[in-house]
Amino acid sequence: MSTPAHERPPTIDPVAAARWQRSAPALSPWLHEEVARRMEERLQWIRLQPQAWAHWEPVRGGLQAHALLSRRYPKSACYVAEVQAQRSSIAIKSIANPWWSPRRWSGAPTHFGLPPDAGVQMLWANMALHMAADPQALIAQWHRALATDGFLMFSCLGPDTVRELRGLYQALGWPAAGHEFTDMHDWGDMLVHAGFAEPVMDMERIVLTYETPARLLQDLRELGCNLHPQRFAALRGRGWRRELEQRLAQQLADPREGGRLALTFEIIYGHALKPAPKVRLSAHSAVSLQDMRAMLHGGRSGEGRS
Repeated sequence: MSTPAHERPPTIDPVAAARWQRSAPALSPWLHEEVARRMEERLQWIRLQPQAWAHWEPVRGGLQAHALLSRRYPKSACYVAEVQAQRSSIAIKSIANPWWSPRRWSGAPTHFGLPPDAGVQMLWANMALHMAADPQALIAQWHRALATDGFLMFSCLGPDTVRELRGLYQALGWPAAGHEFTDMHDWGDMLVHAGFAEPVMDMERIVLTYETPARLLQDLRELGCNLHPQRFAALRGRGWRRELEQRLAQQLADPREGGRLALTFEIIYGHALKPAPKVRLSAHSAVSLQDMRAMLHGGRSGEGRS
């Protein structure tokens, strides 16, 4: 069932987003790994030690980061959630320990597939939300997977991402260089709407520099694609590609970086808790068995709060 237009981000084409999910390169871009490394450092401030955690789409989000998380939580079971079959097989080859490895028999189990409802105490999702046509549905899916008092850790791109490239396209009168990215305050509102509590949002800007326009464009192809509904609808020619590279070399060269081409990426980090469910009482109130169990336990499923 397609998502109603009023519930989608304003400048994402859902058909193009679905196509990207199927065809995205099966690799972890350098920027994704770097963001995941910085996000993993934030876990030192969280006291809760999950009995089980889920890594959402690690092939794109960061296979090196998965190793960091496994070392941080060596006694915790893990669910590796890959939606696409190709990336699922790559995740298995990259993450699963061979049968002869001592770690296969002595460590915590790794499950390949979506986590069960209320099955994990941490869900880790790096650099996924900004390419989702229906982010509210994705956040709701994460909420269902988390147990009461579990927590979500995620990152995504923010509105200032590739602002230099957007300005160049606008100055030349070309269609938008990419779809718009959601502000961190709006992400916080969506988290609360989905049932999360105490969302903490912050951001930073990372400036990457490139020796050549060709290298810059290669990096952008690995990171994502243009999902704007009014993007250029046909194929571009070689002449346009030459003009683009010339304009990039002229407009993005930064004297402070020795003339290298500079491109800004706004990184948004988010953290939120799943609280015990609250039931609005009426003459007749219906409560699910899962919610009733959570309320009766009084949120004792975790070992502490983050």
